[in-house]
Amino acid sequence: MQFRRPRGSCAFLLSMALCGALAPSARAAPPPPPARAALPDAGYTVKPGDILAVSVWKEPDLQGPVLVRPDGAFSFPLAGQMDARGKTVQELQQLVTERLKKFISDPVVTVSIQEIKGNKVYVIGQVNKPGDFIVNPRVDVMQALSMAGGTTPFAALGDIMILRRTEGGQQQALPFRYTDVIRGRNLDQNITLQAGDVVVVP
Repeated sequence: MQFRRPRGSCAFLLSMALCGALAPSARAAPPPPPARAALPDAGYTVKPGDILAVSVWKEPDLQGPVLVRPDGAFSFPLAGQMDARGKTVQELQQLVTERLKKFISDPVVTVSIQEIKGNKVYVIGQVNKPGDFIVNPRVDVMQALSMAGGTTPFAALGDIMILRRTEGGQQQALPFRYTDVIRGRNLDQNITLQAGDVVVVP
C-alpha cells in the first residue's frame, strides 16, 4: 500500500526551509562607523578659543592641551608667552621648538589642533535657527544660511548683509542678494566667511 505524506506537513516543512534561507539576509546590517570630524587644512590659522595639543617627545612634563586666550596668545612651560594670531600650527610648532632649544637639546615638538572653537560665524534675524556656528575649516554665505536652518517666509532675501570687522577695527557691510545666487547670478556675492562675520537676515 502506497503511503502518502499529508499535504499540511509538506507545506510546513517548505515554509520552515524558506524561513531558514531568508533569516541571514533579514538580519539588520551593523551600523556604519561614526564619521570622523573633518580636520582643518594646512592653511588654517589659529583663532582665540581654539584648543591646541602641544607635546615634546620624552618630556612628560611638557605636554598637554593649551587654550588660545581671547587676545590670541597662549603660554607653554619654558617657552613662555606666544602670539598665535594669524599663525598655522606648523608655524607655532617651529616657534615652540626655537624657544625650547634654549633649555632642551634638539627638542621634538608636536603641535596640533585639538578642538576648533574660535572659528565662529554668526547668523541672526529671519532664520529658523539663529546663533553662532563653528566652521571647520570654512563656509560660504549659502552654507551658513543652511546651518541656520534656512530663512523664514518673512525674510527680505534681497537685503541680506554680512557684517565684517577689519583688522583696523572698522566694520564693513557686504551685501548679499539671495534671490540672485539661487538663480546662478552674481555668484561672487557668495563669499567665504571669516571668523567673526555676522550674517544679518532682515
